[in-house]
Amino acid sequence: MKRMSRPLLILIVIILAMLGLADAWYLADTALTGASLTCNIAGLDGCNIVAQSPYSHILGIPLGVYGVVFYGLFLILAFIASKKPFRMLIRALLALGTIGLLVSAWFLYIQFVLIQALCVYCLASAGISFLLWGATLALWRTSPAHPRPLPPASV
Repeated sequence: MKRMSRPLLILIVIILAMLGLADAWYLADTALTGASLTCNIAGLDGCNIVAQSPYSHILGIPLGVYGVVFYGLFLILAFIASKKPFRMLIRALLALGTIGLLVSAWFLYIQFVLIQALCVYCLASAGISFLLWGATLALWRTSPAHPRPLPPASV
């Protein structure tokens, strides 16, 4: 199976980060303005239950705001990586993607087990986080390893 090229993977990361940013922006905006989320999907109509739960804020800040920062940072790093794909920058994207994956898994647990309601926007964000992790892992695998230092010359 042929690997995707680095420019294509970075483009995928940029598109996913933009989608995540739009989703998080909507969640942050509704939380900050006190508006209700539009949620008309059968079986996934618990958006406002999730958004009004005690788990929807950390340190008094709506989770959507954290999402805006997360996806915004991802987008900035991906744009920089598109111009200068340093291995350390790619590693930072992978680390950020791993954090997003773990946090999303935790929030899915909270929705399914503790709140027992599902938010389509939260599920979309989790899906985007999972895809971002996969794309950054593939991107990291395409990055050349650091050159190894030459052994000392024998005298």
